[in-house]
Amino acid sequence: MNHSVQSKPPLILCITGPTATGKTELCVRLSKNFPLEVISMDSALVYRHMNIGTAKPTTDELASCQHHLIDIIDPVDHYSAARFKTDAERLVFEIVDRGNIPVILGGTMMYYNALVNGLDQLPSRDDKIREQLDSEASLSGWPTLHEKLSRIDPDTASRLNPNDAQRIQRALEVFYITGETMSSLLEKNKQKAQTFQTLDIALIPDDRTLLHKRIEDRFAKMLAAGLVDELDRLRRTWELNENMPSMRCVGYRQAWSYLEGRIDKRMLHGQGVAATRQLAKRQLTWLRSLQIKHQFDPFDEKMEQIVSSLISKHLT
Repeated sequence: MNHSVQSKPPLILCITGPTATGKTELCVRLSKNFPLEVISMDSALVYRHMNIGTAKPTTDELASCQHHLIDIIDPVDHYSAARFKTDAERLVFEIVDRGNIPVILGGTMMYYNALVNGLDQLPSRDDKIREQLDSEASLSGWPTLHEKLSRIDPDTASRLNPNDAQRIQRALEVFYITGETMSSLLEKNKQKAQTFQTLDIALIPDDRTLLHKRIEDRFAKMLAAGLVDELDRLRRTWELNENMPSMRCVGYRQAWSYLEGRIDKRMLHGQGVAATRQLAKRQLTWLRSLQIKHQFDPFDEKMEQIVSSLISKHLT
């Protein structure tokens, strides 16, 4: 099919929102009425063998609705926002050619930004610069590097937690390589035409306490399901270190500290819940800045019905 001459862009759904808002469950239920295929927009689900701590969809969920970009790399590997953009755009048209509706689903807002605004002008990683930044962080801490980023690129820094090592490192790396801030480079890319149009849906809780309760319950279930044992197996199988992107994922980072004897079980639970709340807060900050038109409370009993009606309206 020659996509460039299509008279009408295909319908592309994008369902995003903070962690623990039931995005996967919603999509699986919607797939009973619509021919959906999911393109996962989650930086943790790309890793093979990391199932418990990433809240990976269950076997039944994967069987009822086909998912893509899950279990595609090993824990020692890297997956970038630029690669996500390339993979997602390819999958969109493959799914459309099958007569199905692509659903970009997840909460990794850097991936969403890459897909919508483009990241073509961002440079590739520079291991030498990253080593220098890691060394600096080991001496002064990531909050100090976050302060440095605040002076260089306040727009990007305002969206990042002072301990978000991966993204602080990337923003500084981009500046050191190009001499331009990440926010300015991304702004330039906003003028680029999108390959397709999306129907964007954001799940944003009206009551944050409900989200916090869900986060606490889910992390407790992860621990009960064997998160620590899962990480222990990973460490025995792969040559991992705690600065790798896979091990910076919420839950695994805290479980690593537990296995190293730096925290006890009670602290593991508390720190895991706190880190997940911080992640949700950052995701909500991103979502507010994007001003997505269709926003729904994931805990509203009528939410699924409303979303279903919205999809039906755009299919006609």
